Amino acid sequence: MLAMLKQDQPRERLMTYGPEQLTNQELLAIIINTGSKDESVLEVANKLLMSMGNIRDMRYLTLQELREIKGIGEKKAVTMLAMIELAVRMHTHSLEDRVKIKSPQCVADLLMERMRYFTQEHFIALYLNTKNVVIHEQVIFKGSLNASIVHPREVFREAVRRSAANIIVCHNHPSGDPTPSVEDIEATKRLINCGTLFGIELLDHIIIGDGVFVSIKEKGLL
Repeated sequence: MLAMLKQDQPRERLMTYGPEQLTNQELLAIIINTGSKDESVLEVANKLLMSMGNIRDMRYLTLQELREIKGIGEKKAVTMLAMIELAVRMHTHSLEDRVKIKSPQCVADLLMERMRYFTQEHFIALYLNTKNVVIHEQVIFKGSLNASIVHPREVFREAVRRSAANIIVCHNHPSGDPTPSVEDIEATKRLINCGTLFGIELLDHIIIGDGVFVSIKEKGLL
């Protein structure tokens, strides 16, 4: 195994050219830090990349899957999982920021980078106060959306508990296409009718695709 010249090593390249100039393999090599007895750190990084279909799939890696890669022990695997989680959080607004919802775009900004990569549908409710500031976020269910699964009881029970004034619901389409289905519209209308009984308004239903979204309200489908 030939040793790399110092100037060609990932750390040195990052310091010279900046992180944006490094490949995914080189960036991973820096995080992994060292190779194994038989493989360089770049070879270990490449093996990890080859085990995934896409760099975005890193967010789904488990501790066990990382430990199965030769050259990545438990300590490195834990470090990588922490790095992955931080990357996800960097693209996700914290509810501690007291996000005020002024438009469907605000909802997309809050949830897009988290929900666009889900491989199954997630239905999330945002509970708002009288000024439309998010006071709580709740995952209502995971799975295929239909009117019977999205039971108003689950949505409005938390609204009453949190003394929410308004609700916005959101779910993703793993296909990447946010076009509302008949089931999406039926479920939304059902929630609106129940909200009227509770005195809590359902402001909108946002559907998240891969980098794009649709507001059922803006589409005039409510």
